[in-house]
Amino acid sequence: MGILYIVPTPVGNMEDMTFRAVRILKEVDLVLAEDTRTSGILLKHFEIKNHLMSHHKFNEHGTSAAVVQRLLAGENVALISDAGTPGISDPGFFLVREAVRAGVEVQCLPGATAFVPALVSSGLPCDRFAFEGFLPQKKGRQSRLESLREEQRTMIFYESPYRLVKTLQQFADTYGADRQVSVCREISKVHEESVRGTLAEVIAHFKEKEPKGEIVIILEGNGKIVKSLNGNK
Repeated sequence: MGILYIVPTPVGNMEDMTFRAVRILKEVDLVLAEDTRTSGILLKHFEIKNHLMSHHKFNEHGTSAAVVQRLLAGENVALISDAGTPGISDPGFFLVREAVRAGVEVQCLPGATAFVPALVSSGLPCDRFAFEGFLPQKKGRQSRLESLREEQRTMIFYESPYRLVKTLQQFADTYGADRQVSVCREISKVHEESVRGTLAEVIAHFKEKEPKGEIVIILEGNGKIVKSLNGNK
C-alpha cells in the first residue's frame, strides 16, 4: 500500500521549501497540484521532474476515488497546493478523509503555513487561538461575525486586499473600534509588512495606503469577558 504525503510549499520565499519536501516530490509516483501551472514553476525551480495532476476544489470529489485506488495499489502520492499547507483554506481535507477511511497511511510534512508567522509576530496572545480562515462573502457573513462576539481567543482570518478595509470596518462595527488587530501581508516575500494597532488605526492606515498582496488578519479576542470573570470590570 502506498503513502499519501501532504507537502507544504512556500507561501513566498522559495528558500522556505524543506529538503524533505523536495525529496518526497522527486520520489513519489504522482504529484497532485491545485494549479499545475503554478506548481510547475515550483517543481522546475527545484529540478523536480515528476508527473503533475490537477486536484482542486472543483474536481476533488471526482478525482479522489481514483487517487485512493492508486494508493491502495501501492503508488505513493504527494498533494501540494499553490502555497502553504494543503487543507488549510486549500483543497486537501476531502482526499485525506477518503484515504484515511480506506486505511491508507497519510503523512503531513511540517512546513509553511501563512497564519503561523502572522500570529506569532502579531504581539497578540498566541497560546490559544481560533482559526476562522475566509469569512463567508455574503450569506452567513454577519451571523458568523456575531457568533464570534464573545470569543476570548485570538482570532485568525484570511482576506483579499480588495475586501480588507470592508472587513476591518465590519470588525469595528461588531466588536468595537478599540479592539487590537495586526494585519500581515505578503508573508515571506520582499514586501512583507505587519500593520498593528486598534481597528480604527489600522482602518485609517489602509484607507490612506491601498493594501496589496495576500493578507492574514490577527484579531484580539474579547478580553472584557476575561476581566469580568476575574472581577476586574
